[in-house]
Amino acid sequence: MIPPDIDYDLSEEERAIRDTVHRFAAEVLRPAGQKLDRLSAEDVIASNSLVWSVHEQWDALGVRLFTAEDTGFSPEQLARLGCLVNEELGWGDSGLAISIGAAEFPAMLAQASQNPELKEIFSPSRVGCWAITEPDHGSDELDFHDDPNRPALRKPNCIAKRSGDDYVVNGQKAAWVSNGTIAETAALYTAVDNGDGSTGCGVLLIDLSSAGVTRGKPLEKLGQRPLPQGELFFEDVCVPASHLVVEPAVYPMMMEMTLATANGFMGATFVGMARAAYEFALAYAHERKQGGIAIFGHQSVKGRLFEMFRQIEAARALNRRVMLYNTVHSPLLGNGDAMPAVQYAIASKITSTQTAFDVASEALQIFGGNGLSREYPIEKLLRDARASLIEDGCNEVLALHAADKL
Repeated sequence: MIPPDIDYDLSEEERAIRDTVHRFAAEVLRPAGQKLDRLSAEDVIASNSLVWSVHEQWDALGVRLFTAEDTGFSPEQLARLGCLVNEELGWGDSGLAISIGAAEFPAMLAQASQNPELKEIFSPSRVGCWAITEPDHGSDELDFHDDPNRPALRKPNCIAKRSGDDYVVNGQKAAWVSNGTIAETAALYTAVDNGDGSTGCGVLLIDLSSAGVTRGKPLEKLGQRPLPQGELFFEDVCVPASHLVVEPAVYPMMMEMTLATANGFMGATFVGMARAAYEFALAYAHERKQGGIAIFGHQSVKGRLFEMFRQIEAARALNRRVMLYNTVHSPLLGNGDAMPAVQYAIASKITSTQTAFDVASEALQIFGGNGLSREYPIEKLLRDARASLIEDGCNEVLALHAADKL
């Protein structure tokens, strides 16, 4: 039985965009993700790798949801489309969905700057990355407390020092930079020294073809293997001062906006991944026979499938509510002093990623021994979901940050 489409209030345009992205997820992302998952990290970024084709085909699709002035969508429409699009991408392949999202991060900030030069240099057609995580600073990046008893938090691994009309960048970012090994541009979250020592942080847009930029080896990891991740190194990299799109004075506010945006995106993406695991399990339960009937006929299997369905619907409802509020209250859309509610975005990220992991685990149990085999898709989904409990801030630390807002 085909389930009802309960998104009854979508416009024809919204429905068309959702369906277009679903076809892209089914025909491009899912098969590419399954193939890339089997490769070494080096092969994933090789010149003949499918990862390049994925980005090219996504760019050709032309789905851009962060440029309100270009699309003509209202903030409410942008929020709804953001949920729909990212859910479909996560349904196709969560690692590639994150790669696509990270690729657009520098372009999003360039658009928000309203600087024509930056908008041209950091166009959405160039693969970008979000360079924030450092070797000595993972969850510490969320720590805004001024505590003299924790001086290690004050020692950044990457510093941009003002020199005339430029900033000179030295240091490194950790191996967990998504797209770090393939990106052409970067949104670099870095300590800033304007001549009086490192007194704060800011965000620089950097062309990674600049002299002095090098990269580490691509990271071998448990899950989301189609997502290229790796270190970035900066040695006397000169960047025009006009590329500093976030000054130290507003950096704490920018971090809140970043958390709200990234966690909302992750919430939608892993609703999609959970849905994929559930759909595989539901189909298998109707095909696999034990005790003379399809295993869907057994009450324990039927009950578990409904619980999976219920968890996904709850995670989706929370994500859409949060995305709507935070998009409408985003300063990036020119909404004055409005600010997103980061605690709700974190609640969505934690709920969706935990749901994805729980649903993928239950799906594997329904597959039984076959679920452990690489011949079936479930073991990959379980590995991908496990990574989501840590990436973009591990859930436990995010929860503590959100709790401070209660």
